[in-house]
Amino acid sequence: MRNLLAPAAAFLMIVSCGGTPEQRIDAHPAAYPVVATPVEAATVRIASSSIGKILVDDKGMTLYLFEKDKNGKSDCYDECAKEWPPFLTEGEPQAEQGAKADLLKTVKRTDGDTQVVYGQWPLYYYHDDKKPGDVTGHDKEEFGAEWYALNAQGEKAH
Repeated sequence: MRNLLAPAAAFLMIVSCGGTPEQRIDAHPAAYPVVATPVEAATVRIASSSIGKILVDDKGMTLYLFEKDKNGKSDCYDECAKEWPPFLTEGEPQAEQGAKADLLKTVKRTDGDTQVVYGQWPLYYYHDDKKPGDVTGHDKEEFGAEWYALNAQGEKAH
């Protein structure tokens, strides 16, 4: 009897959790640790990293620019936005600790969300950054252009 219950219990666990483990990994936001979720009032600051002083969010996660973006408008949607989630806000963004308030603004995305812009660049996270200080997306070419962390002046970090 016990041998019959184990497979049934495993099946119930899989079904109640939303499918097979492979399905959950592909479809669940946990596959991308950083997701595009608007915060009430986005905050940016400058922090030290292995590539110098860069722009980060209030948790210390690196923010990136996408060279394909033009005139302060995003060109990263669909699959691009899954790998490079936009930095979204519901309120006015705030500058702290070395970030420049006069470089901060927002732009409406075509999906209706409000994305934070620093200088001329809409800001993004990179899905492979796992902890504050990670810069795995810096100097990376994906989705038709280069991605870079930003410095306090709103330019590519070097």
